Amino acid sequence: MGVAIKGDTVYVADTENHLIRKIDLSAGKVSTLAGTGEQGTDKDGGAPGPEQPISSPWDVTLGTAGGDEGNVLWIAMAGTHQIWALFLEDGKLPKGSESKAGTCLRWAGSGNEENRNNSYPHKASFAQPSGLALAPEEPWSCLYVADSESSTVRTLALKDGAVKSLVGGERDPMNLFAFGDVDGKGVDAKLQHPLGVAWAPQQSRLYVADSYNHKIKVVDPKAKQCSTLAGTGEAGDAFGPAFHQSLFNEPAGICVGSGGKLLYVADTNNHRVKVLDLDSRTVSPFPISVDCTDLAPSGPAKAPALPKSATRIEMPPVEVSAGQTLVMLLSLTLPHGTKLTAEAPSFWALTAEGCEWLLDSPTVTGNVVDLSKPLTISTRLPVPIKDSTDVPGLTLSVWLYYCKETDHTCMMKAASFKQPLRISAKPGEDVVTVAMAHAF
Repeated sequence: MGVAIKGDTVYVADTENHLIRKIDLSAGKVSTLAGTGEQGTDKDGGAPGPEQPISSPWDVTLGTAGGDEGNVLWIAMAGTHQIWALFLEDGKLPKGSESKAGTCLRWAGSGNEENRNNSYPHKASFAQPSGLALAPEEPWSCLYVADSESSTVRTLALKDGAVKSLVGGERDPMNLFAFGDVDGKGVDAKLQHPLGVAWAPQQSRLYVADSYNHKIKVVDPKAKQCSTLAGTGEAGDAFGPAFHQSLFNEPAGICVGSGGKLLYVADTNNHRVKVLDLDSRTVSPFPISVDCTDLAPSGPAKAPALPKSATRIEMPPVEVSAGQTLVMLLSLTLPHGTKLTAEAPSFWALTAEGCEWLLDSPTVTGNVVDLSKPLTISTRLPVPIKDSTDVPGLTLSVWLYYCKETDHTCMMKAASFKQPLRISAKPGEDVVTVAMAHAF
């Protein structure tokens, strides 16, 4: 869900894959820094990142812990209700032992789902921490945490790991139902499932995406005062023009522009990024353009790597001969109550890894726009067919982007079909048809 950026490097909390990823923009490369791809239950950690199972990381932010600046990645580990650390370089947690680069381990949170504050970070408890914002400068020197299920914003001291309440919730650590929509001070203020926080050092203010209240709120951490900045509390999609006239629908992400005068809000259920100008107090859309030319139905493209969660289907071998046309009829079924997302085109890719001579191009791709009938994907086998000791084959992969029709939650799922080819010297029919099917 969340990202942290340093130069040409983007760190990603890959929530549903239970991974922390690194995108090198200059090299065009994606790598995994932590997680195995399977949801973990470990609440302590300490293993090298790629060997350490983790659970639903929701947000990340860069910080410093006992080493060079930016040597650690703080992680909101929503699945185990904790805050973790991934050391990018050697370092040391507050009051902790030395950790080598690559180590991924717990920093704060017992793992119990509670709203419990404590001077000892391992004795404190969170409830699905979802957003992080770093305020390294004095007098703040803390990590702000949007703790969604307790409907609070908490602080985690960089010096000693002490966890304290800032706004929202109540004093009973077991009560996770102290939510509402009330401007106020400390526990008298009420939030509802906040998912994002952003720190503005120029103003010493914390901005909160108060998701289920459909509002953006601002917190003065010195006074512990929380106030509505934008939104009416009604779910909708309106640009105001004034802050108090604007409408949001479960805003989940928020960040402050470099000059401290603009807020960028991921207005989730409106499928928009909105820009809040803090000087003029107006809201405007952020223009986004997507270049999908590499997904053109007839053009070659480089297919992305399949996610680890993709379903991989081994098809039985099919007998073919030189010059035949192989037709693949692909039937795909989405979960009930979902539909393809027009804004993020779904697509397929046909590859022949190790047997590239089978195709005219290294990769043949096409868009997926209609699942009411099977997709027809065909390729003509070359003449002559090369002799090979390996079993030649084609792989048809598909990436589908779809959303629930009720709450508009969107997701991406992928699947691949590996089709071995049994080469025959005998000429056959002009067309060989193979049926492939998968229900997501």
